Amino acid sequence: MPSWISQFRKGLLELCVLNHLYHEADYGYHIVQRLREIEGLEIRESTVYPILARLRSEGHVIATREASSGGPPRKIFRLSDSGRTRLQSLNSYWDLLTRSIDTLRSSAQETEGGPHE
Repeated sequence: MPSWISQFRKGLLELCVLNHLYHEADYGYHIVQRLREIEGLEIRESTVYPILARLRSEGHVIATREASSGGPPRKIFRLSDSGRTRLQSLNSYWDLLTRSIDTLRSSAQETEGGPHE
């Protein structure tokens, strides 16, 4: 895999983690499993846990221990109020960026019928 793809994916993970936690509080391994369902993202546990730790230290995520039916207690992650604000900012920026890039791509295709060399 080209390194630029790897870097691009890493930049998207915080956005994906926060969006997942917006919909449901969850434990780390399940977050990894859900994000693996996103085609093209292809992540590992070793990339998600540091993001969760950083988001927690920045106050965007709250972690609590809850009993598990099949083993030791699990650390459950939830968005804090600042996490919701952060997510709103990231989603707004993502929307702006994707609209702008779509416009750029469309105008390039219209002028020459495709990409320039």
